[in-house]
Amino acid sequence: MGIDLSKMSKLGFGLMRLPEKDGEIDIERVKTMVDKYMKAGLNYFDTAYVYHGGKSEVAAREALVKRYPRDSFMIATKLPAWEIKKESDVERIFKEQCERAGVDYFDFYLLHSIEDGSNYDTYEKYDCFNWGIKKREAGLIKHLGFSYHGSPELLVQVLDKHPEIEFVQIQLNYLDRTNPVVRSQKLYDILHERNIPMIIMEPVRGGMLANMAPEIEAKFKSVRPEKSVASWALRYVGSLDGIMTILSGMSSEEQMDDNLSTFTNFEPLSAGEMKVIDEVTEEILRIPQIGCTACKYCTDGCPMKISIPDVFRTINTLRRYPDDWRAKNFYSGLVSSRSGKASDCIACGQCEGVCPQHLPIIELLKEAAGILDVKKEA
Repeated sequence: MGIDLSKMSKLGFGLMRLPEKDGEIDIERVKTMVDKYMKAGLNYFDTAYVYHGGKSEVAAREALVKRYPRDSFMIATKLPAWEIKKESDVERIFKEQCERAGVDYFDFYLLHSIEDGSNYDTYEKYDCFNWGIKKREAGLIKHLGFSYHGSPELLVQVLDKHPEIEFVQIQLNYLDRTNPVVRSQKLYDILHERNIPMIIMEPVRGGMLANMAPEIEAKFKSVRPEKSVASWALRYVGSLDGIMTILSGMSSEEQMDDNLSTFTNFEPLSAGEMKVIDEVTEEILRIPQIGCTACKYCTDGCPMKISIPDVFRTINTLRRYPDDWRAKNFYSGLVSSRSGKASDCIACGQCEGVCPQHLPIIELLKEAAGILDVKKEA
C-alpha cells in the first residue's frame, strides 16, 4: 500500500490556475500544456471539487482523461468539508467528481484543507476517514491522504488518530519556513520523522517568489543568470527529502516550459545557493506583505464579488513600490471590468472562514479601500 517515491513525478501539474479566455478555462491551451507535460515523462495532475468554480475537474476530463490511456497518468482530487451539510453529501460529491473528471477511480484522494476547527470537525462528524478507507478497499481510491493548513499540534493529533493516511499535502516554500501562521518547517519535520510522503503546494507562494524587486532578483541572477527566479523556489523544495511531488499551478505555456527546464536533469541546491536563499529570505521579510497565495477560496462566496487576491496583489505592489502607477491602473481596470471595490466589503466574514492563510481579510480590505478607493478632492 505504500507509495514508491521513486516512481512519482517530481513536478505535479496543479489545475487550480489554468489559463482562461473570456472568463472560461481555455481548454485548447490546457491541452497544449498537458501534452508538453506528458511528453516530458511526467504524469501527476492535481485538481479539486472547488477549483475554477467547479470546472477544473471537467477541464481534466477534456484535456487529459479523454485523450490519454487511463494507466498513463495519475489524478488527484479533494473532498471539500464546507460543501458537506449532511452525510449523503459525501457520496454525492464523490460521484459528481467521478462524472466531472470522467474516471472510475482516483489515484490520490484528499480530504481538503484540514485545519483547526470546522473543517476537521466536519470530516470527523461525517466519518470521512472511514469512508475513504472503504473507497480505497473498493478500488475507487488508490491512495488516501489530506491537504493541511492547520497547526503542528493538530497535525500530530490527526496522524496519531488516523494511521490509515498514506500522504499529506502541505504548503512549503523557503519564505514560509519561519512563518508563525503556516509553520512550514515544523509541519515538514513532523511528517519527515514519521516517513509520511509529502505533496508540496504553494512552492512559489502563489507567484510571489517568481516576481520580486529587481535588487532581490539580481542576487539570484548573479549566481545563475540563465535560470528564472521561480526555479530557485522549486529547487529549494525539490532538494528536500521525503517529497512525493511538488505542485505548480501553471497558467501559461511559458511557466510550463520554465518548470520543465527546472525538473529536467534536476539539480539540488548547493550550499552556496542555499546561502543565497537565506539572504533573499531575510531581505523579503523586511518588507511587510499580505501573505495571500491567490488560491481564490475567498472569491466564490463573496456577496460583493470582490476579487480579493487581486486587491491584495495591488497593495503588496504598492507596499514595495509606493509610486507605481501601474498597480493603481491595474486596480482601476479590475473594478471596471469584473470586481467589486475593496470599499464594497460588508464584513460578512465568509472570506475569513475559508482562507487557508488565516488572513484578517476584512481589516486588510479596509486598508486597501483607504489607499485605492479614496476620492480625489475637487
